Amino acid sequence: MGQDQTKQQIEKGLQLYQSNQTEKALQVWMKVLEKSSDLVGRFRVLGCLVTAHSEMGRYKEMLKFAVVQIDTARELEDANFLLESYLNLARSNEKLCEFHKTISYCKTCLGLPGTRAGAQLGGQVSLSMGNAFLGLSLFQKALESFEKALRYAHNNDDAMLECRVCCSLGSFYAQVKDYEKALFFPCKAAELVNDYGKGWSLKYRAMSQYHMAVAYRLLGHLGSAMECCEESMKIALQHGDRPLQALCLLCFADIHRNRGDLETAFPRYDSAMSIMTEIGNRLGQVQVLLGVAKCWVARKALDKALDAIERAQDLAEEVGNKLGQLKLHCLSESIYRSKGLQRELRAHVVRFHECVEETELYCGLCGESIGEKNSRLQALPCSHIFHLRSEMLSQVMGFRHSRPDLPPSQSPASPPRLCPGGLPRQRARAELGRWQEPGAVDTSCICSGEERGESPAQDGRTGPVSGQSPLLPKVPAEQWDAELPQLPPLIHEAWLCVTLPGLHLASPAPLPSPWSAPPPPPPPPRQTSSASDACLQLGRLPRPGPCPVLLLQTQPPSPRLCTLLF
Repeated sequence: MGQDQTKQQIEKGLQLYQSNQTEKALQVWMKVLEKSSDLVGRFRVLGCLVTAHSEMGRYKEMLKFAVVQIDTARELEDANFLLESYLNLARSNEKLCEFHKTISYCKTCLGLPGTRAGAQLGGQVSLSMGNAFLGLSLFQKALESFEKALRYAHNNDDAMLECRVCCSLGSFYAQVKDYEKALFFPCKAAELVNDYGKGWSLKYRAMSQYHMAVAYRLLGHLGSAMECCEESMKIALQHGDRPLQALCLLCFADIHRNRGDLETAFPRYDSAMSIMTEIGNRLGQVQVLLGVAKCWVARKALDKALDAIERAQDLAEEVGNKLGQLKLHCLSESIYRSKGLQRELRAHVVRFHECVEETELYCGLCGESIGEKNSRLQALPCSHIFHLRSEMLSQVMGFRHSRPDLPPSQSPASPPRLCPGGLPRQRARAELGRWQEPGAVDTSCICSGEERGESPAQDGRTGPVSGQSPLLPKVPAEQWDAELPQLPPLIHEAWLCVTLPGLHLASPAPLPSPWSAPPPPPPPPRQTSSASDACLQLGRLPRPGPCPVLLLQTQPPSPRLCTLLF
């Protein structure tokens, strides 16, 4: 089969695919792959097969064709083809929830020498990397990648990429529980589809409607959530989009669970679980099992809830999703607390604190947890996230922006090495150590130098002071069993206790006024936005300069307790 004939057959397959004759299109492309000797034509048809299998949920076949495409790109010895093939390989692993591999292949793409395709595909690489970081619950890195992808979209006037990034940002803010932005970004994506998507695939409309449904459900607008999810499901059924069908079924089940209609929710959870098992979406299976466990808890069937949690915990650990593990440990803690099983309760409290520390879900200003409840969040240019109310509080109370008691090496021109929320993390780690069995886990503080209670050694290096946390006393081994029945809820006051007058920002200038959601974009012609506009749409403060470094002067924890419920 010659070059012209190969091109004609590829176009024929595309026409069949666009008319929803997917199986016939696959047959045409497979014949081209078998008979064509044109390497460029083979590369293109492999790309078509990768895309088709991705939308059908056949992720293992997608991965197989992506590997063959890389071999073809190496035969062509063209960096542009190699970049595209590695991107397809990264996407394949992302769909299979192999997030570490996805990040590795994306970094390979970014490390290739400057190519013509780099400017076009760089945004898609950043988006795929951001989705992988989000799957691993690395929220700061995910936000950085989404911002890069949004800049690529604006610089290249790529509304289609911007639509996909907005949907991912909606998922991001839904996970960190800023439901206002979780709804704003999918609505922005839907506007882009209406304004510029006349020639686009309907999957973009379906994707934006699904994310809107999730946000509406979280906000409690169940009627609107059901309408958006029904529209998304209709398109998914029309195009045979199995992954989106599974997500819509999960959303339907969650809506019915929120309504208290458990009899209707269970069959939808079962259907969603069946499809997600078939396509290999392990992260989706964790979400389904978490919903099922909540239904069993509502029915007071705690043993069945624990069975579902155990299955979900294995999948979450296999995938590496820390937020899923955190939610499961929290639910397990409430179950074991109600059953009065103190030792099992202690184990989940310990793992919960470890997951919170690993996800770094701390506000950089107030030290409180992020994701505890629906709250408006703000992001700095360095991607550190904080509560918007904390930024407003810092302006109202006029906190000083310098520390005269700090040495010159830690002046505002050279900020301290303490990351935002460092001392709250110290106190959480120390509180965690109080309830671990002696010697079970290393409970040393995570900050370095003098900030974590270390003193200079004789040779100039730093070392720990007496091997213990300077913040809270360690529970002696002989008192551990005696104090076990008084085990507090998940989050102790030590995590939240701060003295507001002692809160200072080592920043050269006060923070600007709070960000508010930008108005929707004007109708065509489309205007290219600047990088600062991208920051505004992400909810960032477009202020240059280093990240404000938080120094918290804390007091010993008060007896009041606070429970974090995810």
